[in-house]
Amino acid sequence: MDSATASEPQVMWKPDRSKETKMDKLRCVINKKYGVKLETYQDFHRWSCDNYDKFWEEVWTFADVLHSGQYEEVVDMSKNITENPEWFPGCRMNFAENLLRYNDDEVAIYATGEGHGEVITKTHAELRASVARYAAAMRAMGITKGDRVVGYISNCVEAVEAMLATASIGAIWSSTSPDFGVVGVLERFTQIQPKLIFSVNAVHYNGKVHPHMDKLCQVVKGLNDLEKVVIIPFVKDAAMDVTQVKNGCSLEEFLRMGVGEGPPQELVFEQVPFNHPLFIMYSSGTTGVPKCMVHSVGGTLLKHLEEHLIQGDLGRDDIMLYYTTTGWMMWNWLVSVLAVGAAIVLYDGSPLVPHANVLWDVIDQIGVTVLGTGAKWLAVLEDKGVKPARTHKLSSLKMILSTGSPLKPDSYEYVYRDIKQDLLLGSISGGTDIIACFMGHNWTLPVYKGEVQCLLLGCDMQSWDEEDGSLYKKAYFSKFEGVWTHGDFCLISSKTGGVVMLGRSDGTLNPNGVRFGSAEIYHIVESFKEIQDSVCVAQRSRDEMEERVILFLKMVPGFELTSDLITSIKNHIRTYLSARHVPAVFLPIADIPYTISGKKVEVAVKRAISNMNVPQRGALANPECIDLYYNIPELQNY
Repeated sequence: MDSATASEPQVMWKPDRSKETKMDKLRCVINKKYGVKLETYQDFHRWSCDNYDKFWEEVWTFADVLHSGQYEEVVDMSKNITENPEWFPGCRMNFAENLLRYNDDEVAIYATGEGHGEVITKTHAELRASVARYAAAMRAMGITKGDRVVGYISNCVEAVEAMLATASIGAIWSSTSPDFGVVGVLERFTQIQPKLIFSVNAVHYNGKVHPHMDKLCQVVKGLNDLEKVVIIPFVKDAAMDVTQVKNGCSLEEFLRMGVGEGPPQELVFEQVPFNHPLFIMYSSGTTGVPKCMVHSVGGTLLKHLEEHLIQGDLGRDDIMLYYTTTGWMMWNWLVSVLAVGAAIVLYDGSPLVPHANVLWDVIDQIGVTVLGTGAKWLAVLEDKGVKPARTHKLSSLKMILSTGSPLKPDSYEYVYRDIKQDLLLGSISGGTDIIACFMGHNWTLPVYKGEVQCLLLGCDMQSWDEEDGSLYKKAYFSKFEGVWTHGDFCLISSKTGGVVMLGRSDGTLNPNGVRFGSAEIYHIVESFKEIQDSVCVAQRSRDEMEERVILFLKMVPGFELTSDLITSIKNHIRTYLSARHVPAVFLPIADIPYTISGKKVEVAVKRAISNMNVPQRGALANPECIDLYYNIPELQNY
């Protein structure tokens, strides 16, 4: 452990302030237009929150959002957030039109992955033409505004094309990745009654081909409103008998539906209101049936434009590779990069096969400027001793973004020591419930070890003490009246303005009345070379009067959880946190449960150690490991 983390913030990277960023340009525009003097980022952030109607209008103008019809106002400022006020009433727009605005020969998409080898490219003009063919076929089969189109699909070019075609019509897109189980898919898609589904015949993962047709057949049987099942030959040599699937057809056959006599159909962008539905996302499903979250055309586009254009300073020369699946909101976030004219890289498969350097190879091959990943992957690479700074050029790489779980302080050290010194490491944090970020990266501020750089512009975030005082309101407004409560635990630094993430609210620990987040424990425990992973949960006593903290430790192969190691861990926790943070019980465990999007699931462990059923195991990447937490002798008599 580094004592600097317990005292003065440690600077890991400083921006070159001789370069004018897009954020600087927008701030200057606002200073001149409104007669204000916003000099620091903190000044700008405060103004953007106090004048959020003006701020979002300026982002709208700065980003040159394509739309038709003039809006009557930005938003009614007299309405409280709980009243769900309408934004930009009167205007009409189309999400796909904004992402397909660059109709030229610059590359829009690079696609590669495990088992594919070569890199496929598609220019902006080619992408627009492909989307036109998809949209024509959808219209031919009767898809109209408001219909639901879904993907049970890999992170591939066809997924992007199908989504953009859906949006161009004013229909609604939702997707899950092929690693979702049948039950997990049906729990999501049966709620929204899709008419059309896109899927694949098989996938590559971990060095193997995994057939997908049987799973697809079972899903289709459970979706009574499906009129067409489009199957993409994603793995060329894998079986693909479309006749075994009800209403099944190949992608080629489907696209022929839109081909009429005469010249190819022009791509028509259906103009819809700002608040028209665009995406349906889902909660993780770890505590019950996944809840649907509907995201609007305008809200999604405008927030993503601010994050890519203003916070990320992206432009036409940028190429972003975000390692994600179509079942995680980061896929939707990645694809929105097209709206600023930058390119995206779609990678499908394991990031560790055939070797742990595979993504670094892709970065050098393509010239990626921004890499996005989960915090867990960086920790795994460090554990494996991967040092890309010694093996790769990485000359194009200027920013690494990390999310999914809090980025450990040790990972900051790892990135700047073993990957690259001259880049911005942006720990970003948000949620599926806003399909965007609350806090994250900023090219005008330093990076401090263990901290998210800043609260994002237009997001009036505060860290509240829990002791201070419909489903939508219950989920977000029941804790603090009139305040949207995300529920994750964090500390906002009075010194830097940065944010230290402390863990998910479902990982709350409260022994002897002391509340803290599980990530505080992880930051310390996972710095030990003997420990590969951990999960920390609270166990309630049988009389519900007391609570103790249980720490499960997944050991690095070759190491055991000895009494000496436990003593050392306790001493570190006591030193860097407090005596009250020290868990009551330390136990070895073979595996830790994660969601498919890479988030540690404390709530499932809490239920299992209490011998309660863990519903919706289909939301977990490794559901079988939950059985390890039942009937543990050391936990039975509390």
